[in-house]
Amino acid sequence: MTAVVFLFLSLSLFSFCSTSAASPPPYPYGGVAYHIDSGSPTDQTDPFNTTWLSDRFFTGGATSVVSEPLQFHHPQEKTLRYFPLSSGKKNCYIIPNLPSGRYYIRTFTVYDNYDGKSHSPSFDVSVEGTVVFSWRSPWSEDLARNGAYSDLFAFVADSEADICFYSIATDPPVIGSLQLIRVDPDSYDAGSIGKNYIIVNYGRLTCGSDQFGPGFSNDTDLFGRSWQNDKDFRFTDAVSESAVRYVSTRNTIANTDQSPNYFPMKLYQSATVVDGKALEYELPVDAKLDYLLWFHFAEIDSSVKKAGQRVFDILINGKNVNRIDIFKEVGSFAAYSWHYTVKNLSSSVLNVKLQSVAGATLISGLENYALVPADVATVPEQVVAMRALKESLRVPDRMGWNGDPCAPSNWDAWEGVSCQHDKNGTVLIISGIDLGSQGLKGFISDQISLLSNLVSLNLSSNSLEGVLPSGLGQKSLKRLDLSNNEFTGPIPQSLTTSNLQLLLLNNNLLEGKVPEELYSIGVHGGAIDLYGNKGLCGVPSLPDCPLFWENGGLSKKGKIAIAVSCVLVFCLVVLALYIFCIRRRRNDYDFSLPQDLMALSAKRNRYQRQKSLMLLEMESQHAKASTPLTLQ
Repeated sequence: MTAVVFLFLSLSLFSFCSTSAASPPPYPYGGVAYHIDSGSPTDQTDPFNTTWLSDRFFTGGATSVVSEPLQFHHPQEKTLRYFPLSSGKKNCYIIPNLPSGRYYIRTFTVYDNYDGKSHSPSFDVSVEGTVVFSWRSPWSEDLARNGAYSDLFAFVADSEADICFYSIATDPPVIGSLQLIRVDPDSYDAGSIGKNYIIVNYGRLTCGSDQFGPGFSNDTDLFGRSWQNDKDFRFTDAVSESAVRYVSTRNTIANTDQSPNYFPMKLYQSATVVDGKALEYELPVDAKLDYLLWFHFAEIDSSVKKAGQRVFDILINGKNVNRIDIFKEVGSFAAYSWHYTVKNLSSSVLNVKLQSVAGATLISGLENYALVPADVATVPEQVVAMRALKESLRVPDRMGWNGDPCAPSNWDAWEGVSCQHDKNGTVLIISGIDLGSQGLKGFISDQISLLSNLVSLNLSSNSLEGVLPSGLGQKSLKRLDLSNNEFTGPIPQSLTTSNLQLLLLNNNLLEGKVPEELYSIGVHGGAIDLYGNKGLCGVPSLPDCPLFWENGGLSKKGKIAIAVSCVLVFCLVVLALYIFCIRRRRNDYDFSLPQDLMALSAKRNRYQRQKSLMLLEMESQHAKASTPLTLQ
């Protein structure tokens, strides 16, 4: 898409009105709506009673104010966020926690010489990984000064909406405000178009009335769409302005504000009419894309009372594609819409002609949407892995690691990241990471295991630390350079399952036994360098490992030896206890009597001794008495 889209948007969609406040319209689907005032530090409410949130959900950048704020009537148009190269070439707004579904996304882009350089920037804008808007310097004077609203419908499936900005050359992208509103998932023929297209507004016209919608008038559009007057797009060579007349009514129009498109009643209460001649429009397009045209009609002329009174053909680039009889389709004062897809364009102008068959031609509104094919995206689990690495490696902002690592495919991938299509061409995969000498100071996240297609990883000459994750062993991995860091611990055994041809782990703090399979890389024509790791051992050119020690811990033999030793010690202890108990049973029983029995026994013993002494004394005396006298 080129800047011509924004030229007509800036001329017709820029808001100069200021009317009384009105209640904010309800939203028809889920109540999910964000109105973000980029660059604003506080919440604010505009003249239409819409609350604009302070700036949030951005990945980087800085804030500023337009150079002439008084010329802007709404607060969300006076501030902006810009993204200098110090924030990286790619920056995003990432709105989280969204239900899956279809969303209306609207941006306000303004320059107004906020930086005093009088140089409007060149940059691209992507939504969900698909480029949708392109701004190229120099912008027109009106566009640069007044700004432009741009909008689209996109499907969000991963719970977050990514709106990203990519700098061209050294220009800083800018944004004034961002709106995101959930809409009916069946809107705009989504069932036929599918989820793989983003519907980008190239012109949303109201016929017979001034522009209206949120931000421009109090008139309600439940989707938040704004409608611009059709005058600037009518082909004046086909019919003079004097032949054009406008009709309007205040009557209620049936079939409006209904699912799934919720077209507002005001759209059908006015119309552009041409008597007897063709009504012709010229719409700017990108010939590389297909376009969805949505026509709106309502028979609001009470003089038309039957079918056949007003009939006209619709011709697109000269091809007659349909005949319209509004009254025949829905009667009077009822909304009728019809859409048509234009393909295989060969010009940057799309011609739409309403050719009278009976009566005057009449149209209430016309929408022109580019069908932008959704770009291929990075495999979701690899996005998770890369975001985890961004945090663990502390990747600096200047590298622009924001949004999808590989998409859009026509932008450069994240700095230092190489991507390619998978074999089916349906997704993008990450094949290489080269972040050598980038001043990184973190560690390698375990989530690196999700990079199942990684062929080359270079994180050399940084200040990374921690152990090497076990997930670092993809079969696809051929080149691994982690040299000149501060990694510790053993070399993971998982590396032996990869197909490494180059392994550089020199000048780290690794320890333990080197797996023999890794050392064989050098034998089979590859290259391996383990120099400068004093704790590594077990292969030629390195010390022998201790008998019971390998990979920074006990070896299998060491564990077996300790287990056997423990069993042996246990057995010896059991044996000692057994022997001790047996000996005690044989020799060390205590037969002592109770204390009172011991006292009685002592008394009895004393009595026996005294008795014995008395008997001995009596026997002695008796013996003396019986001895005969001896005569001298």
